[in-house]
Amino acid sequence: MSDMAVGEWALRQVMAVYPQPIVNIQPGMFQSLENKTMWRSGICDCCEDIQICCFGFWCPCCLMCQISSDFGECFCLGLLDMCASWIPSASLALRSSMRERYRIQHGSICSDCAVVTFCTQCAWCQMARELKHRRNPVIFANVPSSIQVNLNPPQLPYPTAPTVGIYPSVQMGME
Repeated sequence: MSDMAVGEWALRQVMAVYPQPIVNIQPGMFQSLENKTMWRSGICDCCEDIQICCFGFWCPCCLMCQISSDFGECFCLGLLDMCASWIPSASLALRSSMRERYRIQHGSICSDCAVVTFCTQCAWCQMARELKHRRNPVIFANVPSSIQVNLNPPQLPYPTAPTVGIYPSVQMGME
């Protein structure tokens, strides 16, 4: 028998003993609809935050760089849209990944494509407002706590053994 035939024979023996299951449905991540949220502001709510509105109107390239950087992407991601012919693909990618990261229920890849194609500056302003809202920490004041912290714990007396040098003396069984 050749080496190839021996290998095939061994493989068939193993497969006969340990048959492989057939997977009909691939495992995936379960996503509950309970944690889904909506966009915090509408696409035309530019006057909700006038600073972002002015920034997006007067210097849209700067807003694109700032939002891309704040979202954790390369800061010049938004500038790639200048090279696009019809669909601003970088804006589409950032908007859809923002919708997925924050589990925003409203929208799909088709609606994202329509919004960034026909209302580019409004879409970037909406993403900026969403990031601004998500970055603001939630502050709880006067929240009762059952945890008590004792800053001055009682000192327990520890027995000290006489030591010589750095290490304690070891009794050897030799006389």
